Amino acid sequence: MTTPAAVHRRSGVQRLWRDRWLVLLALPGIGILLLFHYIPLLGNVIAFQDYQPWYEIWNAPWVGFDNFAVIFTGDKYFLNALANTLIISLVQIIFVFPVPIALALVLNSLLGERIKRVVQSILYLPHFMSWVIVVAIFQHMLGNAGLVNTSLRGIGLPTFQLIGTPELFIPLITSQVIWKDAGWGTIIFLAAISRVDVALYEAVAVDGGGRWRQLWHVTLPAIRPVIILLLILRLGDVLSVGFEQIFLQQGPVGLAASEVLDTYVYNRGIVGGNWGASAAVGLVKGLIGTILVLGANKVAHLFGERGIYSTKD
Repeated sequence: MTTPAAVHRRSGVQRLWRDRWLVLLALPGIGILLLFHYIPLLGNVIAFQDYQPWYEIWNAPWVGFDNFAVIFTGDKYFLNALANTLIISLVQIIFVFPVPIALALVLNSLLGERIKRVVQSILYLPHFMSWVIVVAIFQHMLGNAGLVNTSLRGIGLPTFQLIGTPELFIPLITSQVIWKDAGWGTIIFLAAISRVDVALYEAVAVDGGGRWRQLWHVTLPAIRPVIILLLILRLGDVLSVGFEQIFLQQGPVGLAASEVLDTYVYNRGIVGGNWGASAAVGLVKGLIGTILVLGANKVAHLFGERGIYSTKD
């Protein structure tokens, strides 16, 4: 007698054989993911060791939870990095996350496909620039000797100091993130909008609804699951706000205004030689991100959304 479990296993094997070429194409990506993302997780063991680069990991002295003291005893440098990270992340969720949604809605409203493609290409281009180039562009444009201030001096107007001002550091990096990645972020939302049934727009139009009602009652509800999914994933990175971008601009503004957890790990671990404490901070950061993702996903289920996964599947 064939059991349900045996039937389920056989159907699974049949699906794998049916999709064998897709599985084969996915193997290199899976291998890269394992090699560079999952296997390195084993290195988190140094969070419980007094590790130094000249030690072999398995021979480094064990110190238990001593490296976590920097977190639980309220080290002022750690607390400063944590506060800056949370503030920057909150600002970016409020001001950066909605921008790709708005851009996607605007692009979708453009009538000419040629104009839409040109605008999309212009918006996507900054994403492919490295942070070194982006920071250099902003410095040459908005620095004290940049193009804007030089032009203002030339016509006798007062200049402004944006680059290197600690109080303006968060608005600066937020504007850089919007300029660099907002256009690229529209791809997913445009794909979601393209799947909306045109008949729904026609039904709203027949009822006398204009563009705003179509947007509010059709487009936004249709892309709401995608918005919630990406917001949940963003919450998982709430303690990661971009190492390269901030590290490149720490010099002029100082660590008090610009130190975040990622740069704290680098400055304390690699530069300061305290590898174990830095690994402990990184490990706790990853655990908090996982908890936030699972919690946000549970909240999405309570509101009737699928989230990143559903236990009913």
